[in-house]
Amino acid sequence: MYKESTNVVVKHLVNRLRDVRTASNEFRLTIEEISRMIASEALCDFPTITTNINTWQGPVDVEMLEVQKIVLVPILRAGEPMLTGILKTLPYARSGFLAMKRDEKTAQSKLFYENIPDVEDKTILLLDPMVATGGSLIDAITYLKDKGAKKILSLNVLGAPEGVKAVQDAHPDVDIYIAQIDERLDDNKYIRPGLGDAGDRAFNTHG
Repeated sequence: MYKESTNVVVKHLVNRLRDVRTASNEFRLTIEEISRMIASEALCDFPTITTNINTWQGPVDVEMLEVQKIVLVPILRAGEPMLTGILKTLPYARSGFLAMKRDEKTAQSKLFYENIPDVEDKTILLLDPMVATGGSLIDAITYLKDKGAKKILSLNVLGAPEGVKAVQDAHPDVDIYIAQIDERLDDNKYIRPGLGDAGDRAFNTHG
């Protein structure tokens, strides 16, 4: 299943990312904001636990997300602002990391770093802003499943129809929550109209 956001505020923020005049700091902050909104949609039916807290009127039982059951896993580098944004909402969620790089000639991805906590009996929020061919996402999901992950939700900012379909075909049990799906991939496997290289723009790599 995939769910493209219908929230006009999310669409507004995505289009802010497209603007070449958007500076790197604003770009990162905008991804953070979009990520929090997508995470809210993805977790709207997540299990809660009853917790007793002290309010200004005294103790009261409230329902809270079972945060210890959530693991956030960004695909570095571009997924880092997504992690930062969601941690502002879920500061006690556990985090793991995957670093993958796309070969621009073959459009294939390669894993070169991982640091993943125990993922059995956890819900994984896999964070990757761009879904172009879907290759990196497919490989990341396969890796997490090999680590014992049973429940994976993919949170993404922008994707191409080809990439989203490829992920669905490879991993039909993974739900995709995405801010916007663009028109297509071009001959170079870039999303059109897209927003450029999210990692480079977020961290001002090339000025």
